[in-house]
Amino acid sequence: MRLRCAVLDDFQDIATTIADWSPVRDRVEVTSFTGHFATEDELATALADFDIAVTLRERVPFPASLLDRLPRLKLLVASGMRNSVIDYAAAGRNGVTVCGTQSSAVPPVELTWALLLGLARGLVTEHHALRTGGPWQSTVGADLHGSRLGLIGLGRIGSRVAAVGLAFGMEVTAWSPHLTRERTDEVGVELASSKEELLRTSDFVSLHLVLGESTRGLLGAAELALLKPTAYLVNTSRAALVDQEALLAALREGRIAGAGVDVFDTEPLPADHPMRTAPRLLATPHLGYVSRANYRTYYTQAVEDIAAWLDGSPVRRLG
Repeated sequence: MRLRCAVLDDFQDIATTIADWSPVRDRVEVTSFTGHFATEDELATALADFDIAVTLRERVPFPASLLDRLPRLKLLVASGMRNSVIDYAAAGRNGVTVCGTQSSAVPPVELTWALLLGLARGLVTEHHALRTGGPWQSTVGADLHGSRLGLIGLGRIGSRVAAVGLAFGMEVTAWSPHLTRERTDEVGVELASSKEELLRTSDFVSLHLVLGESTRGLLGAAELALLKPTAYLVNTSRAALVDQEALLAALREGRIAGAGVDVFDTEPLPADHPMRTAPRLLATPHLGYVSRANYRTYYTQAVEDIAAWLDGSPVRRLG
């Protein structure tokens, strides 16, 4: 009898075609779920008869309360090599092996710039007007060349965003809680003296930090109030880095020029969520990692993880 594998949140219905599953097809029956299970009860019911689950990024939490309800589950594969919503101790206690995959930093960098450029040149407004017979030119674009890009976080994604900013002729500064001048010199950008100084002086601010207790709510109402009224904020990292109510208030009251957001406090975003109707907001449905090359890596390595586990030698173990 073959084991059963569930692929979660396969929204584009691509997981079983973008990778070659033949190495495990004779031992594993694969079922792809193209919808999202919104509650733990729904997920527990859906996964009750599965031995393996493949989960996408950190969208689906696997807390102890869920893992305790899935006695048949023995392998959990998560895309990426870091996952903050899996209870590894509970997985171990329940005999569940957790493995990961590689993930490229390139797609979120490219989406960061898609959002930033879209904001700067009013692309959505102008596109909508052109397609619907609206006014010919109604916005005046913000110049990137000569403006200041402030990066909160200068890791593998932030440093790549910095390189593009420099190529545009921007003045790039960076800050994070433990950022050193040695690192900023290596990347070729300025080290901001403080978070507050970066926020006050930047024309564009982009966040590239890992979410943790020290970074949760890093930008609240007081910090957002430091931004220029002509400044733009971009967040392709984690929603909880920014106080969402404070951001909505700043957008509604026109205290910043706009925001580009790819991450939300609840995903998928509920139909009545205020982020869907906020003014001055360019929003995308967490597309930062969603690219053909990244998906091919995720699911190809998920197959490798499953095959290695079936052979008794798990690879890329997490936890």
